[in-house]
Amino acid sequence: MSLSTLPNLRVPPVLHSLRYQHMAVTDPSPGIPQFMAIGFVDGIPFTRYDSERGRLEPLTQWIKDGVDPEYWDTQTQIGVRNQQVYVVDLERAQKRYNQSGGVRNIQRLSGCDLMSDGSVRGWYRDGYDGRDFLSFDLGSGRFVAADSAAEPTRRRWEGAETEHFTNYLGHECPEWLRKYIAYGQKELERKEPPAVHVSGKEEHGTLILSCHAYGFYPQTIVVNWMKGDEIWDQETEWGGVVPNSDGTFHTWARIEALPEEREQYRCRVEHPGMPEPGIFAWEPKSGGNFTVLIAVFVVAAILFLIGVVGFIFWKRRSGKRDRDGYNMAAGESQWWIQLWIPS
Repeated sequence: MSLSTLPNLRVPPVLHSLRYQHMAVTDPSPGIPQFMAIGFVDGIPFTRYDSERGRLEPLTQWIKDGVDPEYWDTQTQIGVRNQQVYVVDLERAQKRYNQSGGVRNIQRLSGCDLMSDGSVRGWYRDGYDGRDFLSFDLGSGRFVAADSAAEPTRRRWEGAETEHFTNYLGHECPEWLRKYIAYGQKELERKEPPAVHVSGKEEHGTLILSCHAYGFYPQTIVVNWMKGDEIWDQETEWGGVVPNSDGTFHTWARIEALPEEREQYRCRVEHPGMPEPGIFAWEPKSGGNFTVLIAVFVVAAILFLIGVVGFIFWKRRSGKRDRDGYNMAAGESQWWIQLWIPS
């Protein structure tokens, strides 16, 4: 069992990120163009190019207002060239894997991160049909082939393209990211701390503890399960950081524990919007009391409504009795009670 202690967790968090996701398919269909490229700043889509529209388009108001008109012309030309290259690459990949038909796709993820300590981290990864194909490690300056079909590309790019990739991921990409941050500063540099909820359920003698973080921005967050003072990363299952419709994000972390050791576990959450990391525990009694309180409130509201309606009904009956000169029979009263009080 591998355990990591709290002091070893101090990895510089990501302040801002720039990503470009490209995809080309052999069999385009409505809603799935032959080629598409989407840019993301801090996980939020801000530009899009696809082969159906044939032009780069803004997806946020801040990029639309921030850049010059020439930006769209220049980036559109890049999109057109990438589209042509990807179609050729897709045909080449099919030959490498001895494929003559079927629906195939190429995906590429590239970009960079600005870290809290001022350092830069670069990303480049190619995939084919959902499998890794080729990647570039900025730290070592080397390309890594995922299989033998990617080896020819790795050998061809190893010398000629190394300088280009190093310069783009280490310098050009961060420069563009800083420009985009300046354009959307009000939106991108806001900090909304997460709402954290810890839950647990017991199944077949095992306690499953879940820690959910909601509504946070930016997307940078660290969620860990601790047992005592130790971080149990190897035993933890994480969900991805997923965007919400309002521009915030949510994520979760889950761990299995022995029911009798429940009180030893804590969820640790670290986020730029929090003054310091938060420690959260599962408190089943508080959740149960809250549920009981809600149930009591609902029952009280129903009884109050019954009383009000009953009073109105009684007043109307009393008025009719006074006018018609008779009293309501006992059977009618029992019928009314049966009608309004559920069995």
